[in-house]
Amino acid sequence: MQRLFNFRQLRLYSKPQYLTSQTLNIPTAKMSTGTALSGGAPKAAETDTQAQAIANATGVTTESLTKVLQEKLDAQHVDIEDMSGGCGQMFQALIVSPQFEKKNTLARHRLVNSALKEEIAAIHAWTPKCFTPEEWEKKKAG
Repeated sequence: MQRLFNFRQLRLYSKPQYLTSQTLNIPTAKMSTGTALSGGAPKAAETDTQAQAIANATGVTTESLTKVLQEKLDAQHVDIEDMSGGCGQMFQALIVSPQFEKKNTLARHRLVNSALKEEIAAIHAWTPKCFTPEEWEKKKAG
């Protein structure tokens, strides 16, 4: 029986090579960070001054998010933390609202995301934790 392939020529037994732009001889463009005006993702802030400027440009602050949630979801308690160091790109939220009654986690998140549709579009990461008033009281007590 004749072999169809010479496995040594295919280098299956040699050290594995990882595919990169250099091993594939593909020219690479220099990566650049975009800005909100150029359509790319906003640059990461390197200083507090830059962080404040980015937050002002997006218009998303912990206060603005809190206000929207209280108005649209009748939230009784809202605690929002800016996890991005002040540049307004990554938020973690704890939201207590009676509108979450009889809703599972996914439905609660969808409700919050629909209330904050414009704000979420302007930020990088959003992590809500949603509780009914009864669940929140149990969590505080226990």
